[in-house]
Amino acid sequence: MSEKIKVLSISDHPLSPSGVGTQTKYMVEALLETGKFKFVSLAGAIRHNDYTPQKTEEWGDDWTIYPVNGYGDPDLVRGLIRQEKPDILWFMTDPRFYEWLWLIENEIRPNIPMVYYHVWDNYPYPTYNKKFYDSNDVIACISKVTHDIVKNVSPDVESLYLPHAVDMEIFKNYNKEEDEDIKTSLKQAKKLMIGSEEDSEKMIFFWNNRNARRKQTGTLIWWFKEFLDKIGHDKACLVLHTDPKDENGQDLEAILGNLNLKNGEIRISVEKVPPLSLAMMYSTADCTVNISDAEGFGLGTLESLACETPIIVNMTGGLQEQVTDGEQWFGVGIEPASKAIIGSQTVPFIYEDRLNKDDFVNALEEVYDAWKNNPEKYKKWSETGREHLQKNYNFKDFRERWINLMLDLHERYGSWENRKNYKHWQLKSL
Repeated sequence: MSEKIKVLSISDHPLSPSGVGTQTKYMVEALLETGKFKFVSLAGAIRHNDYTPQKTEEWGDDWTIYPVNGYGDPDLVRGLIRQEKPDILWFMTDPRFYEWLWLIENEIRPNIPMVYYHVWDNYPYPTYNKKFYDSNDVIACISKVTHDIVKNVSPDVESLYLPHAVDMEIFKNYNKEEDEDIKTSLKQAKKLMIGSEEDSEKMIFFWNNRNARRKQTGTLIWWFKEFLDKIGHDKACLVLHTDPKDENGQDLEAILGNLNLKNGEIRISVEKVPPLSLAMMYSTADCTVNISDAEGFGLGTLESLACETPIIVNMTGGLQEQVTDGEQWFGVGIEPASKAIIGSQTVPFIYEDRLNKDDFVNALEEVYDAWKNNPEKYKKWSETGREHLQKNYNFKDFRERWINLMLDLHERYGSWENRKNYKHWQLKSL
């Protein structure tokens, strides 16, 4: 065993802009900065041009990244465990992607503990996941919904609530900055979003998501047009930061053409930008929207609140704990009008939370009215939203909790010849 604690991680590529990739990177770097850890990462969920192992300039031999298809496979994991002899296996995202990994937990867990950073969107309690939950040593949960689900489905498994976080040194309201370079960057962000650097009386609504089915992109466009029909097409615009031709979503350009939205009412931003530029976009926007019918957490709205931009969200998954702390609101949360039970062969049942059109249009009107006519209300949403994040989703606590969890886990569970607190057998009554 090396002097440093070696972790094998499996997730989206940790240098990719996805929510899973971003949070993985935050966790990895927090542990590396202690000087007590090394990482070997299987980097999946994107298409790779090169499968050569990668290293970063900053971390050198302490962090080796292996590009993989999907999230890997049993033989790859077996080989890496034999070759690298990690002390902990850490993996993250929806359990549907890891059934193959839990099928070989009887080969992995006798030697090293398995830590799962769990993503789940909704009720009813997914009892069909129990066999997966029971195959871990520790489950960290990204939202209160996820944590409640794990506690009820697998009460004997150690679990904890450890939500996502935002680097609030990067994600902040840049409109408050006096630096001339910042002001120039804000103008560039505005040009990127609406095609002009000039001041405009239009309210800017922002949507930063993957163009996928559950994100309800087409519904958003259709209903936003109805909102514009009510207030005037020159009063507001919607900026979609996404791929209009994503194979998992709708053809957004076809929808815009069908609705004859050709005058900048709805614009699409396709340029991939670094976090600082994205923070400028949130600062330029006046409201960020997410009406997904299922959302494990929703990193875009969290980043928006950090930039003091209020949000409109469906009260589903992790979104509902962002828009309110139970007493104050930081925008508008819309209760689903229906909760259809949908499913598949791998997920037999789960709620799909759909909104009513009138409820959504009314929410747009409420935020528009506050922005235009009630600056005190709008300012309160903005400032208390960032305070909510500082208290509950700050970067410092996120990093410290991961460091403490992984150090404590290594101490209590050990690895290889020092493996502890794992029984590879169980007693059953016949």
